[in-house]
Amino acid sequence: MQHMQNNLRRLTTNSEPPEDLHDFGVKHVTKGLGRITQGIMTKGEGSYVVYDDGKRYLDFTTGIGVTGLGHAHPIVSKAAADQCMQLVHSQCSIALHEPYLRLIERLLPIMPDPSLDSFFFWNSGSEAVEASIKMARLFTKRQNIICMQGAYHGRTFGAMAVTKSKTIYSAGSHPLMPGVFSIPFPYWHQSSLPPSTPTPTLSSLSLAQLDLLLSQQTAPSDTAAILVEPVLGEGGYVPAPPEFLQGLRERCDKHGMMLIVDEVQSGVGRTGAWWAVGESGVRPDIMVIAKGLGNGFPISGVVSRRELTDKLVPGSMGGTYAGNAVSCAAAVAVNKVMCEENTLENVNTRSHELFSSLNALKYDPLLKPHILDVRGRGLMVGVEFASPSSSDDKSGRHPKNMAARVAKKCIEKGMLLLTTSVYEVVRFIPPLNVSKEDMKKGCAIFAESVREVVKEG
Repeated sequence: MQHMQNNLRRLTTNSEPPEDLHDFGVKHVTKGLGRITQGIMTKGEGSYVVYDDGKRYLDFTTGIGVTGLGHAHPIVSKAAADQCMQLVHSQCSIALHEPYLRLIERLLPIMPDPSLDSFFFWNSGSEAVEASIKMARLFTKRQNIICMQGAYHGRTFGAMAVTKSKTIYSAGSHPLMPGVFSIPFPYWHQSSLPPSTPTPTLSSLSLAQLDLLLSQQTAPSDTAAILVEPVLGEGGYVPAPPEFLQGLRERCDKHGMMLIVDEVQSGVGRTGAWWAVGESGVRPDIMVIAKGLGNGFPISGVVSRRELTDKLVPGSMGGTYAGNAVSCAAAVAVNKVMCEENTLENVNTRSHELFSSLNALKYDPLLKPHILDVRGRGLMVGVEFASPSSSDDKSGRHPKNMAARVAKKCIEKGMLLLTTSVYEVVRFIPPLNVSKEDMKKGCAIFAESVREVVKEG
């Protein structure tokens, strides 16, 4: 009790904490949170963030694909601030609010298929994934879910079960949600094949494994849905070949299963189109969206067909903060800004510049042995390095832990960059409206970092 009274007295008298704020915070924040930097981020503006020590960084992480229009976009932030002065919270079981309906109005015309005409907004990608699984089970009266090796769908309990990118997300938490099966994503690592393997071959192998799974482990009559990312995110930034997605659609149609497409990271313009699945011409039964939707304000969505969702019992879906008014207002503004500022055009222009720079490194005689792949779509781009443990070359000539070392050097040089997957991969997730100058600067920092790591060995 005395400890509590002392803390309350300190807070009410505005006295400084007994320790440095950073050390104080680190001590009391759960150790389960990991960070690529140890400072305190105090401000963000456009493509840059500032830390408490005054250091300014070019941000090519965008909060893992969230602040697609850059930090604190003035139009988006103003829309949220204005909404704060009108209505902050209208719980969806009590009443709808105008931003919720305005957001549907903005999203309907840009859906990858006109049949996607029913929306439910929630807070996070994990929650939306779990809602999509719940819907699929309700729609089909079946339980089992098929997901992909390397997939990432979240860290809540149900989402953990369909996340197959790293064991760290579920280690020690078993048994997980039952009824989950996985097949190889068409990524050469998943089939233990060389990087040069043609994508049609990889797609055929993965679809063959799906057919075998449906014959051996989960009968179609027991299988509710197939869950897939059109661009594998945490698993390595690998685009799904169109023929693979088309094969999934064909099998879902044949067996009466739902196709759930997870566009949490790849959607809202990240790949140069509103939705990555659109290129394949494949129609999702359920589509999950989040991240860039609100430019930093927490919001996710589950989109399906009214003919399906009209069967849901009122009250079966919901959540205290689901479709928050401020987040919906921000998401409406994001959509308007992207349309008015031709953001998708900028994504494709900057993407060409980024790929040109990265491919120049890939074919540089000094670096070529160490760069296995440059891949992705739009401004969702991965670079995979060779390593002594995964390369055919066992001589040890490749630098160890190259992805993490390159990312660390980028940070030291003033650019935030993330690694991804269990392989040696770094991922580029710059703002969708990043300027030509900042793209050039980021590419230069990356090239310099790669050269230094290779030189160090």
